[in-house]
Amino acid sequence: MKLSIIIVNYNVTELLRNCLSSIINFVQDLPYEVIVIDNQSPDSSWKDLMIEFPKVQFISSELNYGFAIANNKAVKKAKGEYVLLLNPDTELEGFYMKEIVEFADQHQDLGCLGIRMHDAAGKFLPESKRSVPDMFNSFEKLFTNFKKKKSKSYYRNDINEFEIAEVEVITGAFLLIKRALYLEIGGLDEKYFMYGEDIDLCFTLLRKKHKNWYYGKSSLLHHKGESTVRDAQYLERFYGAMQIFIDKYYKNQKPVQHRFLSAGLKLRHRMEVRKLNQKKRDTQLSISFFIL
Repeated sequence: MKLSIIIVNYNVTELLRNCLSSIINFVQDLPYEVIVIDNQSPDSSWKDLMIEFPKVQFISSELNYGFAIANNKAVKKAKGEYVLLLNPDTELEGFYMKEIVEFADQHQDLGCLGIRMHDAAGKFLPESKRSVPDMFNSFEKLFTNFKKKKSKSYYRNDINEFEIAEVEVITGAFLLIKRALYLEIGGLDEKYFMYGEDIDLCFTLLRKKHKNWYYGKSSLLHHKGESTVRDAQYLERFYGAMQIFIDKYYKNQKPVQHRFLSAGLKLRHRMEVRKLNQKKRDTQLSISFFIL
């Protein structure tokens, strides 16, 4: 078995159906398996896919322990030399998996690999290639709309979106890594419930002298945001994940940066909560006006 494709599902049956169809359509000339682990979706319609996709292995989690734990559980059951962590709200767009795996085989020091992502409107998603968060690029991302072309900012604007190049961080929506290496480093850090675990994994690989690659030659459709409710819980988990990362890597080693980043995250979190609450109030006023 050359490749194990791991998909964590939560309440997105239609998106998952499209994702699985794209795998069947485009992954050829490569021995592979697909493992879907459902994180206790309230909507049980995902079970209908067991009949539609009989060759896919479906696992039902007894509780929703989060993205990291679910992936780690599935990878332990995988048999492939490589594992591909793949979001259920994505779709492959070409016969490129064999080419990508062959590229990975040629790089013995490979950590992980990601590809070019775009949304349903065709807009490139800059999180496809990123830097490790630090004091400077985090400030730029959190508090400015400054996106200098060809600069090595948080989003690696110095690398063309169609280029093949080394980067620090790729996204967990499509992350290829050797299974043995994944297990060696302990997989995704299970302190993260959702968000941030891909940054942590990429940084761990860099610290162990592996190289992470962005493969812009191939593209992936990512229905970004359609599987996520951006409510107060989302904000808590997102900014909480960033806090876990900076506590882990900056608190003791770089205390000045840690204090700066912590303050910035808390400020930005408060700003987002206020914005969310204002939006709720505006909606309620609009409803009240309509009723009156």
